[in-house]
Amino acid sequence: MTASKFMAIQQVLQPDWFQCLSDGEATCDEATSIKRARKSVDRSLLFLDNCLKLQEESEVLQKSMIIGVIEGGDVMEERLRSARETAKRPVGGFLLDGFQGTPTTLETRLHLLSSVTAELPEHKPRLICGVSQPDEVLECIERGVDLFESFFPYLATERGCALTFSFDYQPIPEETLLQQNGTQEEVKYVDQTKKSKTTSCNQEMTSFEINLKEKKYQEDFDPLLRGCPCYCCKNHTRAYIHHLLVTNELLAGVLLMMHNFEHYFGFFQAIREALKSDRLAQLKELIHRQAS
Repeated sequence: MTASKFMAIQQVLQPDWFQCLSDGEATCDEATSIKRARKSVDRSLLFLDNCLKLQEESEVLQKSMIIGVIEGGDVMEERLRSARETAKRPVGGFLLDGFQGTPTTLETRLHLLSSVTAELPEHKPRLICGVSQPDEVLECIERGVDLFESFFPYLATERGCALTFSFDYQPIPEETLLQQNGTQEEVKYVDQTKKSKTTSCNQEMTSFEINLKEKKYQEDFDPLLRGCPCYCCKNHTRAYIHHLLVTNELLAGVLLMMHNFEHYFGFFQAIREALKSDRLAQLKELIHRQAS
């Protein structure tokens, strides 16, 4: 793919904004040589300059915004060079690429992230790829990231899991009233901060979800999550979703996706409210108590 071919595609699509072409092979997932990281940054900056020039020459892309891509793998010097040089260009925002990796590299990635965002102007949005788990999202927000991908609900759905983590950082009473079958019944509050243990057969499962393929849900007639306003929770039970999963019905994925995205977007709504009220630390504490 060349810059000219890439921009020709953008002229057909005419997007409001688009990520610039870049060399994203150098990531934090494994050790990156200084030579490879430098090449990644050099090529990405060259792509950016060429794309910006072609945008100036295009009438249909004058209102489109180019997002500059920050590369450099796990090499601090190259990450900072990429951030500083990209910030000099007339881009509309920044994509922090290559930060996806294994949990063992989380501390390194967060250190790199803090250093990189410090070099970027605050008035332009910062996006990040490969980070969507709730606890990591909050860590990134504290380090200046604004936008995230939403693939976490999809991954949970593919595992046959439902997101059940709590993001209600407000004081919670010991008992709450839930409306069931048109009547008010007093029920004991279910502590949603209790961790869901990962089964040995599914190491990818996180503590933010429950595996509805497990036999214990065969006769569980509760909704996926009490109080959830999604269509699935209002109309179906854990037992029904379990049945759909074990019989390989396509409807299982549809209903799980409805719930998981509703819950995940609710989490981001809680983040926005926490930022407005200066209570992000409380939300972070709640989420980290549930993290494995």
